[in-house]
Amino acid sequence: MLNLTPRYTSTRVDELPTALQPLAAQSLTLARLYAGRGITEPDELETGLSGLLPAEMLHGVTEAVRLLDIAIDDGQRILIVGDFDCDGATSTALMMRALTEMGAVVDFLVPDRFKYGYGLTPEIVELGIETYRPDMIVTVDNGISSHEGVARAQADGITVIITDHHLTTKQTPPAEAVVNPNQLGCDFTSKALVGVGVAFYVLGRLAKLRREAGKSTVQVSQYLDLVALGTIADVGVLDKNNRILVHHGLNAIRQGRCCLGILALLEQAGRDPKQLHAQDFGFVLGPRINAAGRMDNMRIGIECLLTEDWSTAQRLAQELEQLNRTRRQVEGEMRTQADSIVAALAVETDNDIDEASDVIIQSKPKKKAVNGAKRSIVLYQDDWHQGVIGIVAGRLKESHYLPSIVFAPADTARTDEDDAIKGSARSIAGVHVRDAIEQVAERYPKLITHFGGHAMAAGLTIKRGNFDRFVTAFNEVMAEMNDDVFAEQKFTDGALQASDFSLWFAEHLADASIWGHGFAPPIFDGIFEVLSFKVLKDKHLKLSLRYPDVQYPIEAIYFNFDSDVWDYRAEQVHLLFQLDINEWNGKQSLQLMVKDLAVVEQG
Repeated sequence: MLNLTPRYTSTRVDELPTALQPLAAQSLTLARLYAGRGITEPDELETGLSGLLPAEMLHGVTEAVRLLDIAIDDGQRILIVGDFDCDGATSTALMMRALTEMGAVVDFLVPDRFKYGYGLTPEIVELGIETYRPDMIVTVDNGISSHEGVARAQADGITVIITDHHLTTKQTPPAEAVVNPNQLGCDFTSKALVGVGVAFYVLGRLAKLRREAGKSTVQVSQYLDLVALGTIADVGVLDKNNRILVHHGLNAIRQGRCCLGILALLEQAGRDPKQLHAQDFGFVLGPRINAAGRMDNMRIGIECLLTEDWSTAQRLAQELEQLNRTRRQVEGEMRTQADSIVAALAVETDNDIDEASDVIIQSKPKKKAVNGAKRSIVLYQDDWHQGVIGIVAGRLKESHYLPSIVFAPADTARTDEDDAIKGSARSIAGVHVRDAIEQVAERYPKLITHFGGHAMAAGLTIKRGNFDRFVTAFNEVMAEMNDDVFAEQKFTDGALQASDFSLWFAEHLADASIWGHGFAPPIFDGIFEVLSFKVLKDKHLKLSLRYPDVQYPIEAIYFNFDSDVWDYRAEQVHLLFQLDINEWNGKQSLQLMVKDLAVVEQG
């Protein structure tokens, strides 16, 4: 049997939160799902824009809006400096669209990750001055740690407004205005806004100010398609505020009320906008936008989101599709190498290493790798591509359930000991990876050049010669954590009722909320009788199942299944699964997407 942790244990209607009991009369399963996600009042499920937190709660927003209002009226040249991921691209496109409609003189600049790195660096400021000669710089999705960049801009008399969402424990830069729900002293109760959400709030407040003053303005809510895309792609926690933003952006795309670039990207992916779900932002649209910043320059992605010409949108979407295919190929090669290194190190660890010590292994000359004894995976090779290290780190984290950091050279032509290497970290529940890296930086002040990020994802730069020392220091921090943090919990929403095995319920469930990070997609478990099975392409297990009181066979698919856990003689299986709708030759049928499986031993 599978070892699962129930999200919600009660099965009786009268034990549900009082506010959810009327819902249970329609669907006990849905009521239990909400209860398992901490919903206790009906208003927590409301999706109206009036339910959004007020912008005035954001520290610094009033001053930022005042300065932007003056800049528009005076014809000042505004330069948007974005980030090279999907959140940065949607933030930049949102700022460009809304400010242009308000009458602003505005351009944008996104750092090339391979030349300038992340954030408002002095070098980016100088490039901006040289290219655009701005009177004002507005950052989106970056800037909260950019003290030197702010100083460089102000030295030329440029006004700086920072809009960001990244965590910081230090004083904010002395920009003319800083808007970030996670900055010290900000009372905005949702700390989960991503960069495009912060930009939306600033622009919404600016539009209101200008509307009340009878000036040129815009309805910023018409751009919620961009806000929804950036929020999901950046894995923003789906609290009530973010669920409202995504809900309206998703509906706009389904109705075709969105930027042409999104429609063109969906066309490339062969997806119908009317059938879009929130998860598609992360799995379909996000990777294609991100491919620009990973493999080339994010300007392609932003221009795709800005164009008003359909043929241009299609051309740019096709470029992004090709970049994404290249990204997948590079990522696949790096994943194969990473997996083989981790496997080799595990063997060496078992055979040659005293488990009580942390030993750093250099696998080949000028190629370093380490598997930090049971607590982390940290890898580096001289020929790895920094554009995909975050994805590879995420895959390692998922497959090994350990915090994982993958490094690559900042410049593959420079891999001496004093040259910079960039790391991308992905973490597990219970390990706040940005804070862990900060602990390393505080203990060893000269070890890390700079870093930033969130609880689950972070980035950092170190010298190549400091790689071994960093791994030792990071493992020291990991060693201080409780063992149970590193034991993966698999959650379940429990068993389904027989009536829930239907197309109607699967469709109803998909649209019952905005599911995702922080508001986990429903996942169930149950014991099924095996009617038949077949293995597809030597790696996928297709099952035909029977469930008590369900009058028809239930189809299930287990992609990339572990053949070691399957027994062809199995009569019963315990499954962890999600409900899905399979479409084939224009027909829809219910399908279980198996996430884990155990054969039930026959007594």
